[in-house]
Amino acid sequence: MHAIGVDIGGTKIAAGVVDEDGTILAQTRRDTSPDDVAGIDKAIAEVYLELSGSYEVGAVGVAAAGFVSADRSSVLFAPNIAWRDYPLRQKVQAILGDDDVVIVVENDANAAGWAEFQFGAARDVDDMLMLTVGTGLGGAIVSNGKLVRGAWGVAAEVGHMRVVPGGHYCGCGHEGCWEQYASGSALVRDAQATVIIHPERATRLLELAGGNAEKLTGPQVTQAAQEGDPLAVELLTELGRWVGEGAASAAALLDPALIVVGGGVADAGDLLLAPARKSFAEQLSGRGHRPEAAIVVASMGNDAGLVGAADLARG
Repeated sequence: MHAIGVDIGGTKIAAGVVDEDGTILAQTRRDTSPDDVAGIDKAIAEVYLELSGSYEVGAVGVAAAGFVSADRSSVLFAPNIAWRDYPLRQKVQAILGDDDVVIVVENDANAAGWAEFQFGAARDVDDMLMLTVGTGLGGAIVSNGKLVRGAWGVAAEVGHMRVVPGGHYCGCGHEGCWEQYASGSALVRDAQATVIIHPERATRLLELAGGNAEKLTGPQVTQAAQEGDPLAVELLTELGRWVGEGAASAAALLDPALIVVGGGVADAGDLLLAPARKSFAEQLSGRGHRPEAAIVVASMGNDAGLVGAADLARG
């Protein structure tokens, strides 16, 4: 049975028809605004109508960045989109005028993690932790072959484990969350600060940012590091250290066979993963007397959320 996967980003939604092997057969997208939730509903309905016109579709999986209700129908809370206790399934079904359309809402990191587990880097293990290092830090946990959702659907929000009491303020309303130290936003914040404080070390980063530190982006830091710029390499090493140390704490709780790192920052490859592996090993409890999880880069790329959401919607 084919299913449609819809991946909702901050400024766009991507959708595709996915077969049972995780192959995308057709794709489309729409621009959206994070403040216009009705516009997002309408865009989901539009892509469903467009794609289901050419393919027989049994279900729709919607990947949303936020806390998703246990019955997979609503978004309880989202940090970057104006959803609060929002009945997403009901709203889209109302636009379509068809209560028989099967719509399943999934957390976006869970969806991406499921795609890696079913079709990607983690397809050979039963226990994995997925970390999506993007604007924030998302997580997905598969234990004994099953996606861990928790009692109320909001498990695996690893980015909001507190790692620095009284640390950087987080969009969730607390301070010192892991994602404030292990995310693309953290990388950019630290890079911009260094450019201002030590401009003599940041010639290449300033050049890439067009002379304006405020315009500096994560991909530019990665590019400079790949060129061998010492400051950029140092910034990614620090980010990798935070990823690895947090992963060691998570391993104390979960004992995964594999830790899969995805998200935009994972494009840095070993510039990020080598320091992550090193700090993971240094912080792992009982090291030398237990098998160790490998840390690998995700293989499904930007399509992971879409593919995972579609697969989970099949039930």
